[in-house]
Amino acid sequence: MGGRRDRRRRRPARPRPGGGDPAEEDQLSAAGPARRPGRRPGNPDTRDAVLAAAREAFAERGFDGATIRGIAGAAGVDPALVHHYFGNKDKLFLAAIEAPSNPAELLPEVLAGGHENLGENIVRLLLRVWDGPMRPAALALVRSAVANEWTAKLLREFLVSQILRRVVGTLGLPTAEREARGSLAASQLIGLVMARYVLRVEPLASAAPESIVAAVGPTVQRYLTGEVELPQA
Repeated sequence: MGGRRDRRRRRPARPRPGGGDPAEEDQLSAAGPARRPGRRPGNPDTRDAVLAAAREAFAERGFDGATIRGIAGAAGVDPALVHHYFGNKDKLFLAAIEAPSNPAELLPEVLAGGHENLGENIVRLLLRVWDGPMRPAALALVRSAVANEWTAKLLREFLVSQILRRVVGTLGLPTAEREARGSLAASQLIGLVMARYVLRVEPLASAAPESIVAAVGPTVQRYLTGEVELPQA
């Protein structure tokens, strides 16, 4: 009896699936769950440093003058890491200014109606963005631009490089005329946003979107394609 009991007592532990020493596996289990395979989560501090460097670069040099390499150098990271976090310069810019929407996804609606409908389509899209769930983010961006010079520069770059340049670029105009017409259209759109959503001037603030499209769209259209005295430096 005693011999059989001793043999049972000294029987080696059954190996676990996958092999390995059971005692060692128990220690690893006690230390916590193993990291799952795959890409490691990004470091928030590194991402924030890239965004801070991007805001400074875009505000100082504009969208065209800023580069991924320069932003990465200012943030102290490799350019490949910037691409890892944000993909490309357009997406980095939208993240830097916390844009309420991506114009690249919305502009096809504006351009689909042809050149003769650009004015109304731009105003209609603007109102749809501002009257929808993206309104708080858009309003925060505009209010910040009023109080902060850097944010104002970033908002200007957003309107010019991400929206109006893409719209006016379809008209085949010389560079100087394209920029002048774009600036006039921007003045109308910014004025509409400020009057309707920030200052809430009535009856514009409570007007139905399509009535605003009918009233403001033709003016934007004239700035883009019609007879107009262009501003000159």
